[in-house]
Amino acid sequence: MLPRIATPKYDMIVPSTGESITYRPYVVKEEKILLIAFESQDETAIEKSVINIIKECVESKIDFKTLTNFDIEFMFITLRGKSVGEGIKVNIKCDECEESNEVKIDLDKVKVLNLDDSVDKHVKITDDISIDLRWQTTADSKTNANTSSETEAVINLVATSIETIYSGEEIFAAKDVTKKELLDFVESLNTDQFNSLVEVISKAPYLSYNLEYDCKGCKIHNKRSLSGLIDFFQ
Repeated sequence: MLPRIATPKYDMIVPSTGESITYRPYVVKEEKILLIAFESQDETAIEKSVINIIKECVESKIDFKTLTNFDIEFMFITLRGKSVGEGIKVNIKCDECEESNEVKIDLDKVKVLNLDDSVDKHVKITDDISIDLRWQTTADSKTNANTSSETEAVINLVATSIETIYSGEEIFAAKDVTKKELLDFVESLNTDQFNSLVEVISKAPYLSYNLEYDCKGCKIHNKRSLSGLIDFFQ
């Protein structure tokens, strides 16, 4: 029987909960799944493969349905850093001449921004009605992916971000009502009320990395912020 290679174990902190979990680096079998998805340039396929790899490599008990989008992004970047090294290379077009440049990203310096508690997710809609919002989860993203227009997508985004609705003495938990009821409620808001919810949601934590390089073509110094998982697969 051929020998089995021992796999090291590491700990990481889940950004949204502060929970410590144990994981192992992914191996060639799992990386192959990711590379096939990347070659397709299909964002849905990439995201699906990322989630599947995390599920395979995380050894702690965790409810993946409750993980936020920025949890998944941070967990995968951390996982990838231990699997393929702290640096990955991406191809970035120069802002000036559009020459493609291969630039190395230091994964240890990728941060989750807006993670502090300064964003108030409690929004007052009227004198009697207020709403508690929550950050989007991967399950929410799957639901919103089926929308047919940008407007519908934003409405769905707001509806799936609602956690609790307060009306006078009554309290309505979003998990206890139907999606149609939530959509009807959101569509009954006036423009200012709707925009106040969108404004809070837009402040959700996100993956970020500040990239600087000199273009090999025109020599112009470029500065760019990468945000979101797809930016790290260019």
